[in-house]
Amino acid sequence: MNKIRTATALTTLGLVAAMMAGCASAAAEPGDAAPVDEVRLGYFANVTHAPALVGLEEGLFADALGDVEVTTQVFNAGPAAIEALSAGAIDATYIGPNPSINTFIQSGGESARIVAGAATGGAALVVRDGIDDPADLEGTTIATPQLGNTQDVAARVWLADEGFETDTSGGGDVQITPTENAQTLTLFQDGQLDGAWLPEPWVSRLIVDAGAHVLQDEADLWEDGQFPTTVLLVRTEFLDEHPDVVADLLTGHEAAVQWIADNPDEAPTVINGAIEKETGKPLADAVITRALEHVSFSVDPHADTFQTLVENGIEAGTQKDGSIEGLFDLRLLNEQLEAAGEEPVSAAGLGED
Repeated sequence: MNKIRTATALTTLGLVAAMMAGCASAAAEPGDAAPVDEVRLGYFANVTHAPALVGLEEGLFADALGDVEVTTQVFNAGPAAIEALSAGAIDATYIGPNPSINTFIQSGGESARIVAGAATGGAALVVRDGIDDPADLEGTTIATPQLGNTQDVAARVWLADEGFETDTSGGGDVQITPTENAQTLTLFQDGQLDGAWLPEPWVSRLIVDAGAHVLQDEADLWEDGQFPTTVLLVRTEFLDEHPDVVADLLTGHEAAVQWIADNPDEAPTVINGAIEKETGKPLADAVITRALEHVSFSVDPHADTFQTLVENGIEAGTQKDGSIEGLFDLRLLNEQLEAAGEEPVSAAGLGED
C-alpha cells in the first residue's frame, strides 16, 4: 500500500455539511461587484500541490463552484505566480509561504490573503556522490527553483548557519543558481550541478532518477518536522468582492485534501496522471511513492511559523522587512470547518480566524 501522510481535514459527513454551507460568507457580503463566471487558479505540477491536482482531476472544484468555471495557469515557482496574481491575471494560487509573505509586505498588506493551508514538508537539499557533510559544499554550485521562492530562502539561511557566504547574484562560498526544476534534473545528471534544494517530486526525482542523496531534509530544521510548503493565496480584491466564490473554492480545496486522506491507494495514480498532463511524462512509481511519503496535506497553514519565515527571508536577502499582521484571513475556512464539526485553525495573531 502506498503511504500518504495526511493531517486531519474534514470527515466525510462533515464534508457534506461544509459543502452545503460553502456559499456562506464569514468575511463579508458581496458588494457591488458584478457576479463572476470564472475563478482563475494558479498551481504548480508538484506533489506539494496535490490538493490542486486532485481537485481538478476529480472534479471537486467544479462540483463546489457550480456555474463558476475554474480556469488554470501552471507555474514553476512562487515569484512567477505572484507576478500573475499582482497583475490581476489570476485570482488565487497554490504557492509557497515566502512569496506570499513577500507580496504582502511589498504591497503594504494590500495584495493578497492566505485563506488555507495545503501541504507541509516535502523539501530537501539533495547532492551528488562525494558530498557527505556540509563542509563538502565549499566551492560547489546548487540550484533552487527561483530567487526568493520558499526553497531558495531555506537554502540560503541553512548555508549561512553552516558558515557559508552566498549572495543573490550567484557568488559566495557556495553558488546558488535559481533554475527551473526540470532543467535542474538535466543539469544534475550532466554533472553541471552539485546539488539542489527542491520540493517534491523533484527531490525524489534527483534521488531515484539521478543518483542523488539527501544531505539536509528541511523537516529536520523545524519543531516536530512541521513547516508549511504550500498555502492557498487569494487576491484581496477578489476575496472582498466575491467571498461566496472563495468559500466555494475552499469547499473544493477541503474536499481534495479529504480525498487524498481517504484514497491512499488511488491518490498516487491520480496525482501522477495530473503531473503527466502538465509535464508530458509520468513519474516513476518509485518517485511518486517516495515523494508522497515525505509530504503531509492539511488545510492548516501553520501560521505560527510565518514570523520565522519572515526573519529567514530577511536573512537571505530576498525580502524586505515589514509586518505580516493581516496576512491570514481564515474566517471562511473556519466557518466551514466548524459546520463540519472540526476544530478551527489559527491565524496566530496574524490576521482573522
